[in-house]
Amino acid sequence: MIKHHGITTYLFHLLTTVVTLWFFLFCLYSGRTMFVQTQDTPNPNSLKFLPGRTVLEEGTMDFGGPRDAYCSPLARQLFRIDGVKSVFLGPDFITITKSDANMEWKVIKPDVFAAIMDFFTSGLPVVNEDSKPSADTAPSDEDDEVVAMIKELLDTRIRPTVQEDGGDVVYRGFEDGVVKLKLQGSCTSCPSSIVTLKSGIQNMLQFYVPEVESVEQVKDDEDEEAAQL
Repeated sequence: MIKHHGITTYLFHLLTTVVTLWFFLFCLYSGRTMFVQTQDTPNPNSLKFLPGRTVLEEGTMDFGGPRDAYCSPLARQLFRIDGVKSVFLGPDFITITKSDANMEWKVIKPDVFAAIMDFFTSGLPVVNEDSKPSADTAPSDEDDEVVAMIKELLDTRIRPTVQEDGGDVVYRGFEDGVVKLKLQGSCTSCPSSIVTLKSGIQNMLQFYVPEVESVEQVKDDEDEEAAQL
């Protein structure tokens, strides 16, 4: 009986070792293993992150805010983290500058680590040279502070989320407290588009911009004709 128990224990440990080794090899093969290191800089509000792989093939890129990051999927992802003020990309490092000097790095670092690891396992390019800023949310001299804030939120927080679901939103104006948006792609005919518009987009805009009273969907003539077919 004791001998049988010993064999069972041995087989269990052997199986555990094999499973652990298989999982390690799977992670290694799929590129999921990453060890991101950090390095202090002379600026206490900036921290250097080293992912252990190439970030930029040549040169550097400095993104002072979310709007500047239209050509970099990596920078856009990092700007979605609360507390990130700017992103600087180098040959083998990423420097993050936080917006609040009183916020401790231990609060931001876990999200930055996760964003970097998720990005490099996604296979997306760090920089997409063909990307262009969205014309509808491009800054204008005629924009007041409220409109500028609405455009920035659409560009940096709302649009990336909608695009992940295969759609997009186009800014069509702000008047009398009403933000007018045109839904595109999968959002156009989605049964839950109104829920997305009201519960998701409207709630976020109202949270950051008190002047926003509601969000309404606008349709072009082509959309109206398609809906009638």
